[in-house]
Amino acid sequence: MEYRPELIGGHLALDLVNTVAWRLDVRRRIDRIADPVGLRRWLTATGLDPAGEDPGDLRRTLVRCRETAYAVLRPLTAGDEPRAADLAVLREVAEDAVRNATLVSARPLTWRAGTVAGQVRLAVWRFFEDEDLHRLRQCADNDCGWLFLDRSKNGSRRWCSSADCGNRARARRHYQRHSGAPA
Repeated sequence: MEYRPELIGGHLALDLVNTVAWRLDVRRRIDRIADPVGLRRWLTATGLDPAGEDPGDLRRTLVRCRETAYAVLRPLTAGDEPRAADLAVLREVAEDAVRNATLVSARPLTWRAGTVAGQVRLAVWRFFEDEDLHRLRQCADNDCGWLFLDRSKNGSRRWCSSADCGNRARARRHYQRHSGAPA
């Protein structure tokens, strides 16, 4: 089946985290940017143009940003604090973002990166600085693991996608109700 990126996270940093499908099920886990075709599809979907960048180096940077962001964000979805070691790596990502960017404005403080790798580092850093992490959620599906910002009016979004994980859960409940299967 052809990979078509789903940008449902509400922010580039979360859409990067969500390039791992079935993160919580080691038997089904798929890294969607592991190969050049998947990486290119994700970059195209996000509007990022890696012209002139080494695909291997870019992928390594993206994976580091992705896994660092997930390691820090995952505990927050459960009301826990991230590990100090994960926060230290996040700090390195933020330092790399600034070190490799150009300051273009002081009011407001605005950085611009000249590479996709730099743009992604800046996006991860900005996510932690700018977003309301009280709205951060992990999909309620036990195997999914995707993260998203719940921007619903009442903060009740449960699924990464109502049409995907939400529909699977509804179908499972329907089957259990009508078949007598245990919940």
